[in-house]
Amino acid sequence: MHPSSRMAYNVPIVSVRYGRRFLRFMEARGIGRHALVEGSDVDEATLGNPEAFLSMNQVIQLLRQANSLLRDETAPFEFGQQLDFPAHGLLGFALLGQEDQRKLVSMIVQYLRVCLPIMDMELSSTGDDVRIRLRDSWELGDIRPFMAKIYMGSIHALASQACHQFRFEFDFSSDVAHEKWRRLTRGADVVFDASATQVIMPLSGRPVRDKKLGLAYFLAKARSREEMQPESPGEIVTRVREIVMHHPGQGGSLEHAAKRLVMSARSLRHHLASVGTSFREIRNEVRCTYATRYLTETTVPLDVIAEKMGFSDQASFTRAYRSWTGQTPGEVRRNHSKE
Repeated sequence: MHPSSRMAYNVPIVSVRYGRRFLRFMEARGIGRHALVEGSDVDEATLGNPEAFLSMNQVIQLLRQANSLLRDETAPFEFGQQLDFPAHGLLGFALLGQEDQRKLVSMIVQYLRVCLPIMDMELSSTGDDVRIRLRDSWELGDIRPFMAKIYMGSIHALASQACHQFRFEFDFSSDVAHEKWRRLTRGADVVFDASATQVIMPLSGRPVRDKKLGLAYFLAKARSREEMQPESPGEIVTRVREIVMHHPGQGGSLEHAAKRLVMSARSLRHHLASVGTSFREIRNEVRCTYATRYLTETTVPLDVIAEKMGFSDQASFTRAYRSWTGQTPGEVRRNHSKE
């Protein structure tokens, strides 16, 4: 893996809101918080701060520990089913107002990409069938099936507003009886050892006509703006940061990030400005983090670091790095070597 990508695993990108909900899920199954976080880099202060974010390394550590303690293949899918509209916060509530089936599913995919940047999703359709296929964005190792089931469980909970027929396919095995999976998914077809991990849903394109949905939307709108507002901006910033982490060099442009988020560059610029930041600030923050790690943890030449960070030459990189840290790259490397 590219060194800069490996560094990305230590950058906070997943809202701790999901971690706190997962802890409650585990506690309901008799597994306490201390047992779950034991041996991980997650501390009580982070879990107690609703505005905090977890890094991919922390997420992987928590899920790996949970997997070893649960010994229940269906548990991650059940947890995913708890990640319904209210669990996802403001943007999740916004989805409740969408009555067109296909648009609702498309919005679900786009929203999950923003709030849970752990796996990517590919949306396609053939006739009346809509397909959501999971794509790997990170090396999850042995907890990949665990994470995939969480995603599929959440998609099941969210898309049930538009569809009541599902076919789930997983590209890994299961020792659980097929009938148990059918009960868990309320009668859906569930296939393991498939060629891909995906869900297939037949959608007519007709409006969603569900009195419960209308009531849920009414209640969601009735919630105070003060209660909902803090959850959305940080997620947009986090998603932009995650995109830049994978493209810290010349490929990490505002236009590229906007395209990934399915919005115009102007809209993205406006969203970031509304929370007091900018794409340039986020990009420079990521570049500074990566560059510092290259300087202190590797012997990669300065001109190569400059190129990896998207600078045309070493001099430009040196000027930028000094403006970020008050020191030149050479000074940071020399000072670190003396320690």
